[in-house]
Amino acid sequence: MSGTEGGFVRRIGLFQSTAINMSQMCGIGPFVTIPLMVAAFGGPQAVIGFVAGAVLALADGLIWAELGASLPGAGGSYVYLRQAFQYRSGKLMPFLFVWTAMLFIPLIMSTGVVGLVQYLGYLWPDMTQTQGDLVGLGVIVLVIGLLWRGVEHIARITAVMWCVMIASVVLVIVAAFSHFDAGQAFTYPDHAFELTSGHFWTGFAAGLTIGIYDYLGYNTAAYMGAEIKDPGRTLPRAIVTSIAGIMGIYLLLQIGTLGVVDWHEMTDPDSVAAQSVASAVLEETWGKGAADVVTVLILITAFASVFAGLLGGSRVPYDAARDRVFFRPFGTLHPRHRFPVLGLATMGVVTAIGFLIGRHTDLATLIQLLTTVMVIVQALAQVVAVTVLRRRQPGLRRPYRMWLYPLPSVVALVGWLVIYGYADKNSPGRHPIEWSLAWVAAGCVAFVLWARMEKVWPFGPKEISEEYAAGADPDTEGASRGTGNGPDGATRGTGDGPDGVSRGAGDGPDGAVSPGAPPPPTAP
Repeated sequence: MSGTEGGFVRRIGLFQSTAINMSQMCGIGPFVTIPLMVAAFGGPQAVIGFVAGAVLALADGLIWAELGASLPGAGGSYVYLRQAFQYRSGKLMPFLFVWTAMLFIPLIMSTGVVGLVQYLGYLWPDMTQTQGDLVGLGVIVLVIGLLWRGVEHIARITAVMWCVMIASVVLVIVAAFSHFDAGQAFTYPDHAFELTSGHFWTGFAAGLTIGIYDYLGYNTAAYMGAEIKDPGRTLPRAIVTSIAGIMGIYLLLQIGTLGVVDWHEMTDPDSVAAQSVASAVLEETWGKGAADVVTVLILITAFASVFAGLLGGSRVPYDAARDRVFFRPFGTLHPRHRFPVLGLATMGVVTAIGFLIGRHTDLATLIQLLTTVMVIVQALAQVVAVTVLRRRQPGLRRPYRMWLYPLPSVVALVGWLVIYGYADKNSPGRHPIEWSLAWVAAGCVAFVLWARMEKVWPFGPKEISEEYAAGADPDTEGASRGTGNGPDGATRGTGDGPDGVSRGAGDGPDGAVSPGAPPPPTAP
């Protein structure tokens, strides 16, 4: 379907959608999380974590597929939560999504900086804690500085990042299986699979958290719903194919690594195997020179993923502010370089804080913090949104209905609740559950203050807009974006995105780079 002037064009097919998802899913994540997964499970049975993460990603991905096919606009969660919860709580849920995204997006990026410093330690073994902190903060300042100057040739930058990442993964896998020891990879400790043990399930919950972190990005194509050809067929196929493909890559990577590096070494947080396991694999198999080369490739991948992530993430509050769903100052662009000033600056500061937290606690704690924040408003809310929309908008066109409904919703619900419920146990003394609840509570207070200023619900009328009802496609069918041209008489905005949202400067959803980090959230 072609869009009219100012609208989107549906031109992204299955192959492109799958490639976009996979490019988002696989970055530096597996290079830093394999030792964390082994430590969580206490042995090579850590492979279970990547499989469990894939199952949760698949179940949740089918939720994204139904929502994305029936509400095929640009914006993903922002659109789904607004449509599902507007009847009772007005703009509260999309506001809270943006509020929590302001935290979990930069926390995801900070894991990339932590990973970068870890791998730099392989090339600079005498680096002190303070020097590592300064290097990481310097990287964040450099990224913000480059983005502050404006960005050109985004597609080329992200394509290069993808090629470098693929080269890194392929080299590690080939090196590992060229010197593979099956006995080492498949020798499990006693009681490794004792399902009646509380230790197993605590490790499973930690592994599931790490696993889903590594799969983040399986929903990227859904954020580009307004540009997907035949979304009812393309989205579910792209999601399932990309998850299966990345699971295969991760299993090869982890099994190959376990066949070269003794898993006991990975549980020592100060060892090379724990800090830079890919470098350890290359050094063990092809020598120090090859290890140095791959380490440099991984450093490039980490830097580029943080760069693209902050570029895309900074557009989230900008679009919401332009759509009158967030604080207006976030809707201001730099007068010369045309980027969202306040969004980029705020996320840069949060990224720096998250990096320091990860450096002075551990990477697993940082992953736990970001997932607990993400679970409440995005993951769990979308599980509910599918059912709410089936009841509230029964006439909504649904070219794809979730297979075996409601089983995937139940699996996703249980998976997210396990991650959330075990968060405090897996990060003793860090209190990720309490911090996530405090952040959401602060968001509710912020919403009340904002709603009072904007005179919207609960201080004004609810604005109900069912713009996708009766199969309408507002982003591509594109009646002119003026006043009162919504499908149900709702007033549209003045931008060129859904509900009048002004799009960002990138080439992906919400003006984000495609591929790049959130929206949606991705593992760097």
